[in-house]
Amino acid sequence: MKLKAIIVEDEQTSRDILRNYLTKYCPNIDVLGEAENVEEALVLIRNNELDLVFLDVEMPYGNAFDLLEKVGDINFETIFVTAYNQYALEALNAHASYYLMKPISIDELIKSVDYVTEIRKKESALQDQVLVPKINVIAGKITIPQQDGFEIINTADILYCKADDNYTEIYLNNDKRKVVSKTLKHFEDILKDGHFSRVHKSYLVNVNEIVKYVKGKGGSVVLSNGKQVSVSASRKSDLLAFFK
Repeated sequence: MKLKAIIVEDEQTSRDILRNYLTKYCPNIDVLGEAENVEEALVLIRNNELDLVFLDVEMPYGNAFDLLEKVGDINFETIFVTAYNQYALEALNAHASYYLMKPISIDELIKSVDYVTEIRKKESALQDQVLVPKINVIAGKITIPQQDGFEIINTADILYCKADDNYTEIYLNNDKRKVVSKTLKHFEDILKDGHFSRVHKSYLVNVNEIVKYVKGKGGSVVLSNGKQVSVSASRKSDLLAFFK
C-alpha cells in the first residue's frame, strides 16, 4: 500500500537522511514534500491528502505541537522524529503513531512505517462499511457492588465503560448508567477475554456495538446508540484487529 507523506524538519541534513532512508528501505512511502517550519508544513498539509507526517519536535517559529493544534481535525498518522526523549509523553497525548529517536535507526524506521501501513490498510478496508467483528457475542455476566449487595449485568448489554478517576461509569443499551467504585482497569481486566477493547485511557467499548470507524485525530468509533468515542493512536491497532 502506497502512503503519501511529508517530512517536517528544520535541518536540511536530517531531511536528506530521512528521505534517503525512506527511498531505500521504505519504498511504499511517497514523499510529496518537505517543510522546515510550521508555516511551510501547514501549507503542505492543507494542500495535500496525506497518510503520514514525519514530524520533528523543535522548529523555528513554533514546534510540532503548535503545528498539530493549528491543523485541527487531523486525518493522517504522525511519526515524531526527535533527538529529545522528554517529548515522548506529550507526543503520545498528541496521538502520535510512533516516536523515533535521532540518530534514526533503520530497523526502527522500517518498523514504524510497517505499523502505520497496517493501520491505514485496515482503516481503508473499514471505512464506510458496516463493521463485523471477528468474534461472536459471548454470553457472560459480571457483578457490580451496591450498598445492599451486588447487581448482575449481562456483558452483552454494556455499550461502553468510561473512567472517572477511581470510579467507572457503565453505559448500558437500555439507556441506563451505573457508577461503580472500581477503576476502568478493573473492568478491562475482567472483560479482557470477551468482546471489549480499551480504545482510550478513558474508554472501554463493546466491540459488538461499534457500527462505524471514522478517520481523524487518532480516529474514533461510533457505537449503536450514536455515541462517538475517540481512539488513541497507541490503541488503534489493537482495536482494528477485532475486525475482518
